[in-house]
Amino acid sequence: MDSILAFDRRHVWHPFTQARTAGDPIPVRAATGAVLHGEDGRDYLDLISSWWVNLHGHAHPAIAGAIAAQAHVLEQVIFAGFTHRGAVEVARRLAALLPGDLNRVFFSDNGSTSVEVALKLAAQYWYNQGQNRTRFLAFDGGYHGDTVGAMSAGHSSGFFAPFAGMLFSVEALPYPATWDGDPEVEARESHSLAALDRWLEHHGTDTAALIMEPLIQGASGMRMCRPEFVSAVANRLQAAGVLLILDEVMTGFGRTGALFACLKAGVTPDLICLSKGLTGGFMPMAVTVCRDPLYEAFQADEFDKAFAHGHSFTANPLGCAATLASLDLTLAPQTTVALANIESHHRERMARLARLPGVARPRVTGTVAAIDVVLDGDEGYGAAIGAKMRAFFTERGLLLRPLGNVVYILPPYCIAMEQLDRAYDAIEAFVTGQP
Repeated sequence: MDSILAFDRRHVWHPFTQARTAGDPIPVRAATGAVLHGEDGRDYLDLISSWWVNLHGHAHPAIAGAIAAQAHVLEQVIFAGFTHRGAVEVARRLAALLPGDLNRVFFSDNGSTSVEVALKLAAQYWYNQGQNRTRFLAFDGGYHGDTVGAMSAGHSSGFFAPFAGMLFSVEALPYPATWDGDPEVEARESHSLAALDRWLEHHGTDTAALIMEPLIQGASGMRMCRPEFVSAVANRLQAAGVLLILDEVMTGFGRTGALFACLKAGVTPDLICLSKGLTGGFMPMAVTVCRDPLYEAFQADEFDKAFAHGHSFTANPLGCAATLASLDLTLAPQTTVALANIESHHRERMARLARLPGVARPRVTGTVAAIDVVLDGDEGYGAAIGAKMRAFFTERGLLLRPLGNVVYILPPYCIAMEQLDRAYDAIEAFVTGQP
């Protein structure tokens, strides 16, 4: 293990990490179910699905077997001028599961690129029709990835100051974040919708699209909104002729309790971005799915109306095999039961947590639960308490990665309720100052 850490320190640059102040990373040897097995012989309970990607548990034999079988048949083929059975089946099945006429599937690599594709599709859709619509809308605090377009859409998240000069302008509307027992939610929603109405009145005819994370803003602290708000936004955009992009990179495939957050909100977006859980966490893959009328706007005899965008590993056959296996697991009856059990257990333990001093804004949507830990006024993404909590949980064999002073639990669907209780017991111990 010492050699792993020595070479890691010498050669590896870790994401979202200040190397000068961060401690050594934890070398992981293997993983099964909801448990990571460290090289040091310790086990760590994965309560965040390893950055929100692992749906069904680590090393799930059904997905691993599908990838292995595919690797012996076809591992890669250029997706311009060629196709393959796996990609066609993924597209067919997603179109059948998504609402309305979301029928056209464009493959890419990860969440950021799926958003980049959506933004470019929206811009070129209007360009192809001879309309100069170059304005975009988003919500305050939204995070959509780390490529230039995605950073522009998520500029209000506060992560991208060094790149401000590279970003295009995106108007950030107020976001009506809410929580259990919130008495002011309707007032905040009205304020946000009024801001949207004003924008559409003045700029609706030159606005290309609005992008939002439906129901849960992930990286900004698991900030949640009500399905009714998402529906109200969609209705206004449709009336104004502005496209709606839903970034379901994190919320897709059961995370919110429904297969997709848009289904829970009763909304059919013009474009939807999916990644993370798409392959069950096994392979990097993403898709951007659009409605039929958008696709038709790119059809012409001239190439300049085509969508000239692509990636080397577009529709990678191994990723498609993983996706199909993960979809089978997601749609299985036992997963439906697991999602309901997780949400029910979250609500039961959150009610108990909410009574403790220092706990604020408890909130649950589907399999995602979060609280703000407010001690000594230390709040926000850069709050020092975040690092203290992370160390506290790691020492107890728990992979919980607070977002500043926000503690959230986003487990794989195979989690046992006894394992969830370990997380809640540790959070209670930290808040109450127990050793």
